[in-house]
Amino acid sequence: MNKDVYIENRIRFMETIENNSMVILFAGTAPKKTGDELYQFTPNRNFYYLTGIEEEEHIVVLSKINNVVSEKLFLMELDLDKELWNGKTLRDNEGKDISGIKDVIYMKEFYPNINRIINGTLDINLYFDLERENIEEIDSPANVFAKEIKNKYPQVVIRSLSGKIAPLRMIKSEQEIAEMQKAIDITIDGVKSLMKNAKAGMMEYELEAYFDFECKTKGVKDFAFTTIAAAGKNAAILHYVENNSEIKDGDLILFDLGAQWNCYNADITRVFPVSGKFTDRQKDVYEAVLRVNKAVIKKIAPGVDSKELNLWAKDLIAEECIKLGLIKEKSEVSKYYWHSIGHNLGLDTHDLGMHGREFIFKEGIVFTVEPGIYISEENIGIRIEDDILVTKDGCEVLTKNMIKEVNEIEEFMK
Repeated sequence: MNKDVYIENRIRFMETIENNSMVILFAGTAPKKTGDELYQFTPNRNFYYLTGIEEEEHIVVLSKINNVVSEKLFLMELDLDKELWNGKTLRDNEGKDISGIKDVIYMKEFYPNINRIINGTLDINLYFDLERENIEEIDSPANVFAKEIKNKYPQVVIRSLSGKIAPLRMIKSEQEIAEMQKAIDITIDGVKSLMKNAKAGMMEYELEAYFDFECKTKGVKDFAFTTIAAAGKNAAILHYVENNSEIKDGDLILFDLGAQWNCYNADITRVFPVSGKFTDRQKDVYEAVLRVNKAVIKKIAPGVDSKELNLWAKDLIAEECIKLGLIKEKSEVSKYYWHSIGHNLGLDTHDLGMHGREFIFKEGIVFTVEPGIYISEENIGIRIEDDILVTKDGCEVLTKNMIKEVNEIEEFMK
């Protein structure tokens, strides 16, 4: 995207930050995999949102002292010998061109700069990206540095920036939506390739490879998440990623997948019969899920409460489960459906939201709608997931070009 996007992101973000505050964000580093091999690097998403830089080890420092905002981008020191092995790293002019930050310097100036700002301010807040999934999670560079700073400068107040940046990231700009639409369109092409090449006797991973090929040939460098390719009973496991079972004649196969484009993600789930035709029972369950999918999408609009939407969708699924003869009381629905109806989507597949996943829908939010019914004892697991953009008066289905009607699927599979 154009650097003006990141300049505007920083302006809006710093408007939420109190006077006499400093924000320190780390691009991150690729963790060790084994031996001298590292995992593929992906940038800290808040760092990327404010800079547009995808390379590791850089740091951005934004400060507001005496109501004057300052921006500094610290690049890793140049190592020409290392570049012979790993390739060229960012130069200062390139950092400026990508981020729009004018003051770009190298890492040797980082500690002196931090010390100067802290010692020159009586009371100062330091904002870091301190989010973690659980207490056992390994400390991020931000967590490590925050502890170091607090130990050496006990007068500072350490704060998490999540509550400041989440409301901004939830509302997507036109440029962000365009990036997501690109990821979605590539994902749709990949799903169509799966459907064209599916046949009984294949392994799940063999069929998955068609999606990977379609994405790679279109320039995709990374995926939104590990692809779920779940045939038969495996589709009743929500996060099944082994993808190592044989696809049998008569199986339905569930694919939950997404391409990533410039760090923005798609997330689509589709189910289709490997043989090309649904059985009557498979069709009944599929159409029950599809009815809920369509009803929830129709309800999404500005002002809708996500918590109430989730409860309403669960009630609809319970009604469908009763019609299917799976349960007698709505309270039993958790036997066949146990996740929420969707999540925010953006730079993260489960993108930042307010107060966990509870919020009021606003124009510009992108949200997934993914009802499901999972009947392990019948070797049926069905989830239908679309990506939805909230508009001024309702919503737009960004995944509208991915077929989902029974007759459309069966016709396509011919």
